[in-house]
Amino acid sequence: MIRARKVGAILVHLFTASGVVCTLFAFLASTNQSVGAFFFWLGLALFIDAADGPLARLVDTKAHLPRFSGEHLDLIIDYLNYVALPAFFIVSLPIIDGSSGVLAAALILLTSLFHFSDTSSKTSDGYFIGFPAIWNIVVFYLFVFKFGETIDLIVILALCLLTFLPIRWVHPFRVKKLRVLTVLVVILASLAAVATVLGEFDPSLIETALLIGAPVYLVAVSLKRSLGEVT
Repeated sequence: MIRARKVGAILVHLFTASGVVCTLFAFLASTNQSVGAFFFWLGLALFIDAADGPLARLVDTKAHLPRFSGEHLDLIIDYLNYVALPAFFIVSLPIIDGSSGVLAAALILLTSLFHFSDTSSKTSDGYFIGFPAIWNIVVFYLFVFKFGETIDLIVILALCLLTFLPIRWVHPFRVKKLRVLTVLVVILASLAAVATVLGEFDPSLIETALLIGAPVYLVAVSLKRSLGEVT
């Protein structure tokens, strides 16, 4: 039984590590300006990241592979897929042209280091403190909705600033309050995102409503928690 659990722990770590293969293919897609492939690999990496935590707890990787840190592995891969690749995408497509794009990408890389190294980046009830560096999702929205370079730059600068402010940001799977509704919203938005990619980034009215509604809901829940903390 112990040997089987150790094998299970190894398999879970390998599953987590496969996220870095997504990094490679997403990078190649970005250099070839294959936007659909780029977001496919980022989406797959996001799925792996969402699934590996419950699997790790199920097989108790810490107990059966105590020398190997799944948390460290996860952080490394997350920084690549959530931060480094989106930053590269901004200047390689480019979403923001010229020196402004380079500045935006550099700020994303630098401010996200603070979040990833912050030992107090989560509350006891599962909220992130400060913008949680989900730049993979941000660049998807910037690309799909094409707000324009000025608005894109303002959004990026604002989110970089929010990294350092003590606003609570809901984690869809770890925050227990409204978890069922929150997960449902995330699933529907994810399906809309997949449909948007398959539809060559021309979302239907329903897909647009879901893509816009999800962040509005998540921000509302986050602000409610943040204002409750203040009061």
